[in-house]
Amino acid sequence: MQIAIVKYNAGNIYSVVNALRRMGIEPLLTDDAELLKKADRVLFPGQGHAGEAMDYLRSRGLDQMIRDLKQPVFGICVGQQLLCKHSEEGDTDCIGIFDAEVKRFQPQRHEDKVPCMGWNDLDVRCKMNGGKCDPLMEGLGEKPYVYFVHSYYVPICEETIATADYILPYSASMHKDNFYACQFHPEKSGKVGEQILKNFLEL
Repeated sequence: MQIAIVKYNAGNIYSVVNALRRMGIEPLLTDDAELLKKADRVLFPGQGHAGEAMDYLRSRGLDQMIRDLKQPVFGICVGQQLLCKHSEEGDTDCIGIFDAEVKRFQPQRHEDKVPCMGWNDLDVRCKMNGGKCDPLMEGLGEKPYVYFVHSYYVPICEETIATADYILPYSASMHKDNFYACQFHPEKSGKVGEQILKNFLEL
């Protein structure tokens, strides 16, 4: 199985590479559209500015290519946000898989710090499939803890499969068709994150 990671001007991509290597997988890191199309699984991770990331993707035609992918695709952190239709960060039009607007956290109390950094628990939502959780979220146990670093969030919407709460409840993970995403960093989330990556590879 060929696992490809979208290479673009975003940070933290190599932590995903290293996480897969720990699982015995040597991923392909590339911005070559043809190689990405041929991969069995595509990961779209990263940290950074939404506007700069979209400029890079558009300059190489990767925004449309990602929209057209048919194999399982997994957006991580900024990757989840870029799969939405628009971000407040830089007033940026994004890829548009999820019909959602990415918002900036607005502190309500003195102790509300932005960016949100640290561990938080997930509330895994059951979709309308007989009460079962989404395949990406299977085997995580009750209230699994994962690691977040972000200043922007996706509001809860129809595609939300897990939520977290920081200042307000928001989408911690999403799924639509062959596109999966999470706001947190599975590659930095210990055994829970490794299980999520494993679930994605086994879809």
